[in-house]
Amino acid sequence: MDISDIPTVTLSSPSLDRRDLERKSSAVTLSDMEVFIFPELMYSLVLANLMSPRIWKWRDDPWFADNAKLTPYRRILRVKQYIMDNYAFNLDLDTWGLTRKEVEIARFRDWVSEEALAQSNALFGYEGDKYYFDLDIRTHFGLDKYDSEVIPYWKTETVEAMDAFRYKPNYESGAGECVSLAALYAAALFIVAKIPLRDIFLMATPLHSQNFVDVGQGILTNNRRLVTKNMWFNGTALSAQARRALENERVTIVAHESGFIHILFERATIDPQAYDRFSTKLRRFLQTPLTPELLGNFVRHSADLQKCFQARWTNFGVDRYIAMEKLMAYERDFPYRFNDETRERLFREVAGEDFESRPLPDRIIINDLEQMVAEQQVDVRTEEGFRLLVEQLAPSCPQAQDAIERLRRFCWTEPRLPDPSTKTFDRTQAPLGLEVGMERGDIIARLESIRGQNETAELAFYAYRDLTRTAVEPFLKAALERCPVSVAGSADLTDEAVLDLLETFAAESIYDEPGRLAQPDEVWNYRRGDGLEKALLLANILRNRHPDRPISIEVEPQQAILRAGNLIITYPTSKALRPQRWECGAQASGGSSGGAGQASPAPVSAGPTSGRTAEPRGRARSR
Repeated sequence: MDISDIPTVTLSSPSLDRRDLERKSSAVTLSDMEVFIFPELMYSLVLANLMSPRIWKWRDDPWFADNAKLTPYRRILRVKQYIMDNYAFNLDLDTWGLTRKEVEIARFRDWVSEEALAQSNALFGYEGDKYYFDLDIRTHFGLDKYDSEVIPYWKTETVEAMDAFRYKPNYESGAGECVSLAALYAAALFIVAKIPLRDIFLMATPLHSQNFVDVGQGILTNNRRLVTKNMWFNGTALSAQARRALENERVTIVAHESGFIHILFERATIDPQAYDRFSTKLRRFLQTPLTPELLGNFVRHSADLQKCFQARWTNFGVDRYIAMEKLMAYERDFPYRFNDETRERLFREVAGEDFESRPLPDRIIINDLEQMVAEQQVDVRTEEGFRLLVEQLAPSCPQAQDAIERLRRFCWTEPRLPDPSTKTFDRTQAPLGLEVGMERGDIIARLESIRGQNETAELAFYAYRDLTRTAVEPFLKAALERCPVSVAGSADLTDEAVLDLLETFAAESIYDEPGRLAQPDEVWNYRRGDGLEKALLLANILRNRHPDRPISIEVEPQQAILRAGNLIITYPTSKALRPQRWECGAQASGGSSGGAGQASPAPVSAGPTSGRTAEPRGRARSR
């Protein structure tokens, strides 16, 4: 085909308005900030994972051989263990690199204000909750070594990108951040555990993402782990970690098969009845009556309050007392617990010198508190029950009111969910119509059939990275404007050295199927790529080094030809795309940052920068 007959693709497209281009390119990038701005993207990633062949292969693993004989809960536990064995949690600044606040605010200013971002999104300062002022978010995430305008590109990974972490140094398994793990769980619960999508709700807070699964009393997914209602209240370090987000953060997004609801935006697409069911079940999950056993769990959970309590042990008719923090130290050393049937065994392990013959001053005797709770059935969640405990305990401990207030919060977490009364529910979207028992081909066909009537289904194909089913411009925009890691990582290499390095990359894509492409930073991180993916990676690097140079990629079914000044290089490809020409130079975006068809300012590097480059040699290279 003559080059003049090949369709040319640039970063701007008359067929896509600015919001559509940003939203569809964000479905490719899938960074946390983009999911926050376009909440429909959260479930689009779930659908992309449902279309992927990867999770469907899990069903052939012997670990799931007897799934049909198991209860739903046991099937969910099998999925949990599989994820625990095959994926690590990863959240660092190096994997996907850094950008700047002003760049992202310029992108999104038409849809959300900077002030609203600061109130609701951790990347923009997160001024929403006092808890996080004390935490010092930037130091917590290692951002304190950069100026205050630098923020990370925490990109949510597809299941393929999660699997590919095993190719990175020091990784022995797949990995992903919290949104990635939440989306992975949702897809796996449907495909492998056969949990209906209607029973799976994804929740995002400013610093975390997790799922609520409406099975039994409810189950929370928390990164790789599961949390049942009993676990939520068991007072262990693991449950304390799981409780942190819902206790201290607002829920910004709830995503479901029926749609989403967002804390900032008036428009919601979730089914109101489904959202009411979720809200009711989650609130029920997060509260429980006070019992003597739960009281012990609270003391175990609240290490800083243990100094307010002591325990009494009657041995040979003599009362002896021990500070609670000392007793809890024995719990860590022995397989016995203070608040179950092994209490007596625990006391027998305590060294004699750790006991006191008289009650310790200004401490509540937990045995007496247990008796009062059991006999009077005190409900600390009510004002009456709260006042009763404070009045009874105040003479024993100056900090009684604070301790009881903390106890009430332990028994009763009120989730701060988006308020449905402030939303306008848009129910014009076609239902997904995905049911347990459908096969992968059925799901893809169904999503194809409704993508014009369901925005989540439409965006799922962009998250799926399938250029045979989507416009190319959003993929190119994400690839050439939001992949800083490859630019930073190659900064100390000459152009010729970059070409030689790409030669060492494995000639295979992390995406198994034709038409599906990796982004440049995925190719760079995992040191592998199809020839077309390598050509795009090279275009991203050269575009940042030589902003005035025309750069293009001629895409053919079996080869990709990159042209950059005097450099012409050919890579073989098996992606089987139709012939087309991609304009990749900075001039293809048409000017300064802001609207569609305009290049964003160069992102901040995650690593060292250097101005040292070499002019590509004036010869053609075949790879």
